[in-house]
Amino acid sequence: MMNEIEKAEIAEHLKALIKRVVPEAAFVAKYGGTMVEAIPGEMKSQFCGVFAYKNHVSLEFTNGCDLDDPDKILEGSGKFRRHIKFAKLSDIEEKQSEGFLRQAAKAL
Repeated sequence: MMNEIEKAEIAEHLKALIKRVVPEAAFVAKYGGTMVEAIPGEMKSQFCGVFAYKNHVSLEFTNGCDLDDPDKILEGSGKFRRHIKFAKLSDIEEKQSEGFLRQAAKAL
């Protein structure tokens, strides 16, 4: 099981990466995690979210089903959403998070 410090560190690194990719992004506490709006104050511009669970932190994409994923990194089989699970800080780079964020932001 991950401790709270590890989860917080991963979540903060993900948020910093989101801000680098979408500098104007706004973070909104919602659904027990943090949703990200590309256009602050516009709920329809939410494109991803960061959520901490017992054993991982998840970066969840609102329309993840539309993202190009040739390496099959994204998880989930719902109608729209897909996510990436992180158990350690190095997973952020290893699982190509920046590329997925750029795709999700560009799709808006």
